[in-house]
Amino acid sequence: MTYGYIYVASVAMGANHDQLVKAMTEAEKYNGPSLIIAYAPCINHGIDMSHSQNEEKLAVEAGYWPLYRFNPDLRKEGKNPFQLDSKEPTRDPQELLDREVRFKSLTKLFPNEAAKLHAMLKADLKDRYERLKKLNDNDIL
Repeated sequence: MTYGYIYVASVAMGANHDQLVKAMTEAEKYNGPSLIIAYAPCINHGIDMSHSQNEEKLAVEAGYWPLYRFNPDLRKEGKNPFQLDSKEPTRDPQELLDREVRFKSLTKLFPNEAAKLHAMLKADLKDRYERLKKLNDNDIL
C-alpha cells in the first residue's frame, strides 16, 4: 500500500464472504499488480478443521485479522483508496489464543511469559485497529 499503485486486500472468507468476493473482483479488475492476503487456519493451529470458517470469523471479531481493501483506482474518483471493512473488535483476543495449540502450548510451558505476551498482543491489536481506522477516515496514503 505504501507504494500507492498496488491493489491490496486482507480477507477472511469465514468472516465476510461479500468482502472476499468484492476484493477478488476489484483485484481482477485493477490494471496493475494485486495482492490478496487471506487468513486461512491450518491443521497446525490445532483446531477442528471442519470449523475453520468459524476460526476465521473469531480472528476478525477479536481484531487479530483485520479486513480491508486498498484500491488505487479510487484516487481517480477523489476517494480514499483505503477502505477498512472490519468493524471494531467485539471479542477478546484471548478467546482465539485459548483455542489454538500454537498459543496454548506457550501458556502451558511458560505461563508467566505467555500472560505478558498475551497482554502485549491485546494492546498491539487495539493500536493497529486505531491506525487502520485513521487511514480509513483520513486518506493518509
